[in-house]
Amino acid sequence: MRIGIRAHDMEEAPLDELIANIHKKGFHCTQLALSKAIHDFKVGIGTMTPGLAMYIRELCVENKVDIAVLGCYLNLCHPDPVKHAEIVEKYKAHIRFASILGCGVVGTETGAVNAEYKYEPANHSEEALEIFIKNLRPIVEYAEKMGVIVAIEPVYKHIVCNLKRAKKVLEAIDSPNLQIIFDPVNLLYTGNLDKQDEIIEEAFDLLNDDIAVIHCKDYKVDEEKNELVSIPSGQGGFNYPLLMKKIKEYKPYVHISLENTKPENAIATREFLEKLYAQA
Repeated sequence: MRIGIRAHDMEEAPLDELIANIHKKGFHCTQLALSKAIHDFKVGIGTMTPGLAMYIRELCVENKVDIAVLGCYLNLCHPDPVKHAEIVEKYKAHIRFASILGCGVVGTETGAVNAEYKYEPANHSEEALEIFIKNLRPIVEYAEKMGVIVAIEPVYKHIVCNLKRAKKVLEAIDSPNLQIIFDPVNLLYTGNLDKQDEIIEEAFDLLNDDIAVIHCKDYKVDEEKNELVSIPSGQGGFNYPLLMKKIKEYKPYVHISLENTKPENAIATREFLEKLYAQA
């Protein structure tokens, strides 16, 4: 495995120190959300120049850190056409940036039918899925022109809420430049926790060839709100031995990004996964 960490889960630091610190903590890759991780200056389309991309790429080479995912987690199904047009331009800017940066994928989730980007039953409708496919298609076509891979991350609360809907999106767009970020915990809710093993198995049966990156976090149940709370891997109820077994069998050297860690528990979380992987 190439285990990494989200850059914004690290200690806040200047850009050059941030990448160096990721290496010092024993991580081999990172998920970089530019506006969340960079505090030296405000990141926007205008600052995403080839020079900045090359500078970050140089820092990563010096510190032996891959950028597994360049994050662009914006709502591609925003109902306001003006906002949607702005979001599309941001996706294109990230794809251009990625083409120079040399990252693994430009990563995104799959949107909601509302401006608040929150769960509502309509997210799970066939109509919402068709809207997402229609809106994603030109983004992937742009990625094809730039030689970049876009990877979508299914999440229960969003439009692509399960693995079968993810497969539908892949088949509908039918592009080698569209792949999957698999975050198994994001596919769980209080009503399917007993099916987590089935979800892991199904992911590697149904989507194995298209899984580019894996996210690792854990969960606990907030009984009062009847919802899941994300926590670091190994601190909750997720079946990590099964996931590590599947990764070892099907995904050698895959990029894995830890989620929901803090600087004080990131190394212990990495070591937890490495130990399980060695035993798998």
